[in-house]
Amino acid sequence: MSQKQPLIIRDKTQMRNWSRSMRSQSKLIAFVPTMGYLHQGHLSLITEAHKHANVVAVSIYVNPGQFSPNEDLSTYPSDFEGDVQKLLSVPGGVDVVFNPKDLYDYGESEGGEGGGGGGGDGVVSCIEKSGLGHESWVRVEKLEKGLCGVSRPVFFRGVATIVAKLFNIVEPDVAVFGKKDYQQWRVIQRMVRDLDFSIKVVGCEITRENDGLAMSSRNVHLSSEDREKALSINKSLSRAKLAAEDGQVQCEKLRNLVIQSITDAGGRIDYAEIVDQRSLEKVELIKSPVVFCVAAFFGKVRLIDNMEINL
Repeated sequence: MSQKQPLIIRDKTQMRNWSRSMRSQSKLIAFVPTMGYLHQGHLSLITEAHKHANVVAVSIYVNPGQFSPNEDLSTYPSDFEGDVQKLLSVPGGVDVVFNPKDLYDYGESEGGEGGGGGGGDGVVSCIEKSGLGHESWVRVEKLEKGLCGVSRPVFFRGVATIVAKLFNIVEPDVAVFGKKDYQQWRVIQRMVRDLDFSIKVVGCEITRENDGLAMSSRNVHLSSEDREKALSINKSLSRAKLAAEDGQVQCEKLRNLVIQSITDAGGRIDYAEIVDQRSLEKVELIKSPVVFCVAAFFGKVRLIDNMEINL
């Protein structure tokens, strides 16, 4: 089915003006922030966005602020033209794609409002020696500390900051996030509450491949052998959920089950934790809704997955 071509906007002021024009027409705006290299999981978020608003905006921006120097920013996959084509396949399409060049470059010539330019093709540090770089950060202090925050200490600072910036530029009524990045979803919910953003944050269930692997832009880096081994994550989480529903509520035993399964398959565990769904604090016995969160390496690729357990 043919869809309308989305409006491509790269300038912050133009993006904000578009949103305000929509609002002047009493239209509700839904927003789906992405880092591109879209897959069916992203497209499902757009389908959900259509349920909450009259128009849908998608951002495609690889955020340097959430990568530490030893992480894979330079190898993060990118295919902007392919992404736009995929957006055309979604029923209802999208109205606008916000694709800024650099949201951390404020450029001397652009005063306080700068909208891009500079930086070339390489990604520079967010805090530049010249003193013109970005130096204001948003922290969600408790929720960002555990799980991914242990091995990626700057990650959620970067996520919360860029999402706050995007919210201020796009000015949506609703924002849609995938629950595969469970901690990220909760961090954004808390930030929105604490900073009084007038935005409804919607979480969508994980989209999986037919064999159960959680969809991720990083899956493209898996060898065929490692991809097969990575199925152990979802399989072991599913077994743990069934065990909990059958009465095994001791988290240590459930964790050991998952860790053993992933390790036996050749994976390397970053973390495997059972935490409260809202506070993300570790629990020892399942007495209320929890989520079992896992991060593991297969080859050089770090994958995350989770499963909610509602007893």
